[in-house]
Amino acid sequence: MSETTQRLEPLDPRPLAGRTCVVTGGSRGIGRSIAFELARCGGEVAVNYRSSDAEARAVVDRIEESGETAMAAQGDVSDPTQVGRMAEEVHDELGSVDVLVNNAGITIDRKFEEMTHEDWQQVIDVNLGGTFNCTKAFFEDIRSAEHGRLINISSVVGQQGNYGQANYATSKGGLFAFTRTLALELAGDGSTANCVAPGFVKTDMLEKVPERVQERIRSKIPLDRFAEPEDIVGMVRFLASDHASYMTGQVLGVNGGLEW
Repeated sequence: MSETTQRLEPLDPRPLAGRTCVVTGGSRGIGRSIAFELARCGGEVAVNYRSSDAEARAVVDRIEESGETAMAAQGDVSDPTQVGRMAEEVHDELGSVDVLVNNAGITIDRKFEEMTHEDWQQVIDVNLGGTFNCTKAFFEDIRSAEHGRLINISSVVGQQGNYGQANYATSKGGLFAFTRTLALELAGDGSTANCVAPGFVKTDMLEKVPERVQERIRSKIPLDRFAEPEDIVGMVRFLASDHASYMTGQVLGVNGGLEW
């Protein structure tokens, strides 16, 4: 065997053991699946939610039943005061944060000519402002962590736009620039920032879309199906792990082959 040939070690079944993870919007949809996966990998997970207390508690209960550690962390990500309080609670119970997954997001869909200033501002405040608020609250943790990871969940809509979603597309597109900038600012300390841009995923958000529109969207997806939340978590798990230690500032599409 050549001296330069490296033997691949077996994959660690708990690659995030001893690390604290925060998942915003973690009580439902993609966030819920991410919380489960990070816990399965050994992470101690703070499940953030705004108003769905019962659902968040159910996620925590399921994680704890599997023998892992989790807590529910209430807070509206668009409100810096609530985020600050949430961060204090996470620090008190789980300690310093190693991995932050900014997943929380909302939609208020209307054609631009009918979109109000309130429609615009609400989506920007949650999807983009919430990412700023949570990153600000945990920035020093991530920067000083041995394996600091900032992972932002965007959307293919941020890459290609979408009819009736000027507010949503703008908020998700803004995450690309935010991620790349934070990657530069964290690099000197060895921490990373990356962005996952899912395609159309089977969540409550997609269920609100009329069936005829869903069919039109599906017809453009080469893999001919919508993603399951579980299709997204593998990329998040990878980015949170040591295997992604030399990857930063990237936007990674998980979209079934949709072009943009």
